[in-house]
Amino acid sequence: MKPRTRTFQKKLFGCFVLFTAVIFTVLWLVQTVLLQSFYNRMIMNNTRAAADKINAYNTDEDVSEQLDEISRNNSLLIYVTDEDGNLLYSADEYKKVKKYDNDGGENVSRGKSNKVRKEAHLHYRELPDEFEEFFSKLTGGDAAQAQLLTENMYFYGKYIEYEEGKNAILFVGTNLNAMGSTARIIRIQLLIVSVLSVAIGFILAFFMSRSFSRPIAQLNRKARSLGEDVEKTDDYKGFCAELDELDSTLDRTDEKLKKNKEFQHELLANVSHDLRTPLTMIKGYAEMIRDISHEDADQCTEDVAVIVRESDRLTALVNEIMEYSELQMADGEPVMDRTDLSGLVSVTIDNFESLYSKEGYTFERKIAENIYVTANGSKLTRVVYNLVDNAIRHAGEDKWIGVALKNEQGKAVLEISDHGDGIAEEELEHLWDKYYTSRRRDGKGIFGLGLAIVKQIVIQHNGTYEAVSEPGKGSLFRIGLKTEQDH
Repeated sequence: MKPRTRTFQKKLFGCFVLFTAVIFTVLWLVQTVLLQSFYNRMIMNNTRAAADKINAYNTDEDVSEQLDEISRNNSLLIYVTDEDGNLLYSADEYKKVKKYDNDGGENVSRGKSNKVRKEAHLHYRELPDEFEEFFSKLTGGDAAQAQLLTENMYFYGKYIEYEEGKNAILFVGTNLNAMGSTARIIRIQLLIVSVLSVAIGFILAFFMSRSFSRPIAQLNRKARSLGEDVEKTDDYKGFCAELDELDSTLDRTDEKLKKNKEFQHELLANVSHDLRTPLTMIKGYAEMIRDISHEDADQCTEDVAVIVRESDRLTALVNEIMEYSELQMADGEPVMDRTDLSGLVSVTIDNFESLYSKEGYTFERKIAENIYVTANGSKLTRVVYNLVDNAIRHAGEDKWIGVALKNEQGKAVLEISDHGDGIAEEELEHLWDKYYTSRRRDGKGIFGLGLAIVKQIVIQHNGTYEAVSEPGKGSLFRIGLKTEQDH
């Protein structure tokens, strides 16, 4: 048995949980495992930068205050010694600067001095024990600078200019253990923050996953009920553009499925009789030929003619049904091109005239030239064909068919008229319905889809259609399409 796939809500919830776990794992690594090493690297860089800053001071000025300020601001131990390692000056972040002149009084006027004055002053710190090792590394090597890293301290120093023509040694140190207590505090805080954040993250993940999955579940229910007459909710609209587009697609699909179902019902209800009649006649006359008239050539010919005629009726029915179904189920607009409507109407009437003139039909034309429209040529040909065919089937005893094409205020107007029996006023609004002729007008049409096809094509071309008739005086069918100027 195939395992059931997890729902979208569970998968989204799992993604949120995984995201939270990854974020806090990285945070713990940075704030605990990597924090000390990152802190040490930053402190060492800061110590070297402070030493470079001290080295850049002007040697002609007393920089004692600057050294004390650098020491306080960066939590550094600063020592200046001569080249023999004798202490000349020291500063730390706790030192209170107070200098005395050689007589024991306060020194008010500094006057001209070296980079670090050798006046008597208070030294609050002696040189650390690590200075000897550092001093050996500095004096024993060729480089003008050296560094020393112990378990708890970092020292950096270099030769600096002390007096004109003389050098001194700058020795700077910093404590690396200062981060220890801070790191412990950060870990405790991080633990508290992590617990609260994970709890809040789980709650948010639950509600967000449910919020995201709800519209998808509703769309899923809507998809399962496509084509059915059930009430559909649209609470998910506006959630996001992709779901709105999917909803619109489902609406179009639902509409097409309903049209298809409606067409199937109408086909079964209205066409079954039209199919049964010619099939019965075909079968009956075929049996007559087999059993009776096969020895009588004339009767056999008549029976075969009936079979051929009824077969043509079946073919015409199938063609109309397929054409109308194609129009109903078509996606989007038909391909439109610049079409010579005058030429299209003339050619279609020529075809009818060559076919029906021998039967006494008269086609009176009033077709204006150079009328162009933006349209699908093959579909417009079908419109003209269906209207003229309809007029022929309902023409009067004079067998007169009128065809007029004119330009009225930027609109191409096609009019097909006849001198037939006409149509009652209450029937005019139903003429364009499917199967109406077959049911209401004594079967003078084929199956009642001709005018419905005309209506569908004209609507696709954003045109107008109407029928004008008076019983006993014939009918006129008018189609209007927007024209395009000739070039």
